[in-house]
Amino acid sequence: MFYYVTGYIAAIKLCCVAHCNCRFIVQQNFVFVMKPLIVLISTFLLCLAATYIIGQPDVNVSGRAAMSLMLAFTAIGHFKFTNGMAMMLPSAIPAKKQIVLATGVIEILAAIGLLVLSTVKITGILLIAFFVLILPANIYAALKNINLEKADNSGNGINYLWFRIPEQVFFIAWVYFFAIR
Repeated sequence: MFYYVTGYIAAIKLCCVAHCNCRFIVQQNFVFVMKPLIVLISTFLLCLAATYIIGQPDVNVSGRAAMSLMLAFTAIGHFKFTNGMAMMLPSAIPAKKQIVLATGVIEILAAIGLLVLSTVKITGILLIAFFVLILPANIYAALKNINLEKADNSGNGINYLWFRIPEQVFFIAWVYFFAIR
């Protein structure tokens, strides 16, 4: 697993440095963006191995459990980096901190919903809608150079989107594959 993730990161670095001169690779925010993906994939592989060891390999359960843990992980950011995440919303939007906290709660509820068999499909549909709805905040944050951990304007800027948008599409495809289809 370590070699897979290391290889993936190296490939992204090589592509970005060679093709688009994306200096954001070495900055802290890139690592922050990678953390959910690393949690997702490593949890998936661990769950898949565990279901294989007990004699009932289950790709769907492993995929949902991995997304569930990733959502719980990212929800923590909504409570730990509330001020920075509030900066990701345009000034015209009121109650920014409350929205950030509410979306953290939504992520926790979605994490639970993916684990309850009777709610998996509806949770998947709502989660895809959620992922689509939060993408503009990520785009706005990139345009404004928001660093959500520091709650300032020292972020990676537009280059951040070279990874963030494909990552979001990957998350949507993951949820569709493991929760809806």
